[in-house]
Amino acid sequence: MQKIKQRWEIQKNWQMLFPILGTLLVLLTSYTISRSLLHAFGLNNTIFEWFFTIGITLLLHVILIKFFLWCFKKVENKWKVDYKWEMIAIFIVFAITGSLSGKLAGPLVHWIGLDSENVHSAVYWALRILLIFPIYQILLVFIGWLFGQYQFFWDFEKKMLKRMGLGAFFS
Repeated sequence: MQKIKQRWEIQKNWQMLFPILGTLLVLLTSYTISRSLLHAFGLNNTIFEWFFTIGITLLLHVILIKFFLWCFKKVENKWKVDYKWEMIAIFIVFAITGSLSGKLAGPLVHWIGLDSENVHSAVYWALRILLIFPIYQILLVFIGWLFGQYQFFWDFEKKMLKRMGLGAFFS
């Protein structure tokens, strides 16, 4: 435990929440992918179901953890954070925000009255994808605030919108 605290520069016990939450979310992602693969290979309700699920989940978990550690090294010098554990919180915020904005765009398009049944599918998907962008921007700052990373995400938002030519809103 002490090695983990030193590696991620954890000073207080509550900060252990982020490595634990990150590991659990990667495990959940690995399980979800393995269940999808189980269905894709038609191994449902067979004797191999649980062996396949557990084996692939553990394998994917190791691969994803190694991938995220590699990503941390790549962005370590780019992102200005005080402690390394904050990078885990930032990755979690990006994951939650991306997933949630994609999920919320569907009901929002439906609420507007544009379903795939009453408009062409190209129009439906174009609108849905266009709606993801503003939803993502708002959620990114809000969820970043919930995870204690408001300043990082506010600066990130301003930088991203300036690059897109929308910097006049922040002058």
